[in-house]
Amino acid sequence: MAKGIRYSDEFKQEAVNQVVVHQYAVLDVAQRLGISTKALYRWIREFSAPPAKRQEQDDLRAENARLKRELKRAQQERDILKEAARFFAGESKNATSL
Repeated sequence: MAKGIRYSDEFKQEAVNQVVVHQYAVLDVAQRLGISTKALYRWIREFSAPPAKRQEQDDLRAENARLKRELKRAQQERDILKEAARFFAGESKNATSL
């Protein structure tokens, strides 16, 4: 099995249907399609949910990613401000000692 292969959602859904609808064994489907059973179980968990729930999960993932980007930006800004504060604190000590 190759690592890093991206499968389409249609492929994943069809694999899940073979297990859920047609009642084939997970091991048989995984071997036939050349995927790991772990991946297939993950797809079953993901694609067996109703479409509304899947959309909600996708929205939550997108919001989580957005918040992580925002947090990273805020941390970078904080670090810049800390560095500037240190710089100006050093400047003011030098100015008062003259």
